Amino acid sequence: MTLDARNFPDFQSLNQAVRESNGDLTIKNCLGERFIGAGAGKRRITLNGVPGNALGCYLNGAHITVNGNAQDAVGDTMNDGKIVIHGNVGDAVGYAMRGGEILVQGSAGYRAGIHMKAYMDKVPVVVIGNRAGSFLGEYQAGGIIIVLGLDCDDSELIGYFCGTGMHGGKIFLRAKKIERELPPQVKCEKATQEDIKSIQKYLKDYEKTFKRQIPDDGKEFFLLTPNSKNPYKKMYAPN
Repeated sequence: MTLDARNFPDFQSLNQAVRESNGDLTIKNCLGERFIGAGAGKRRITLNGVPGNALGCYLNGAHITVNGNAQDAVGDTMNDGKIVIHGNVGDAVGYAMRGGEILVQGSAGYRAGIHMKAYMDKVPVVVIGNRAGSFLGEYQAGGIIIVLGLDCDDSELIGYFCGTGMHGGKIFLRAKKIERELPPQVKCEKATQEDIKSIQKYLKDYEKTFKRQIPDDGKEFFLLTPNSKNPYKKMYAPN
């Protein structure tokens, strides 16, 4: 089934049509419509254009593909499923997500992965192909964030305050050198072969999805984890 976003007077009516449709769905001519696919279960939704904020929020098993860029809060509080962005995303991608996978071909804005958390046996994953803005992984409590650094210099890989308040989960950064100063709540080490093995399926998924090989260009993975010697809780409680 195909819906043309231009045929709907507002995003509410478009979303109502999405909820009332059955099976796989294509939406063409998207231009800023919010909340598309909110809470969607096991189905495929393909979007052509630029969807608005909170695409796939509370997603519960659907597979969403965007042939273009997306705005802020992609995958907000998603529980399960997959979102693939053939372009860039705005701020707060993966906000508070607790399951599923988000693949971003290009770059992400500020606060990617903020408040990400693992839930029972679910491990949320965000893979960003190019670079991420400031506050990446802010208050991260679980899950995995991977930034591949394709088509960007190490100085551009991440913005400021990466991992501020981080108290769980992992951030993998691919670079020759981490050039940004990291907050005291974060420990940064070169990833071991075992670490890299644990994310190999996500790297292969990125390559297959976007038909692009991650090059052997001298970059390696650095692993960021919470610093147990300077935990986040000490910001609010006495030692």
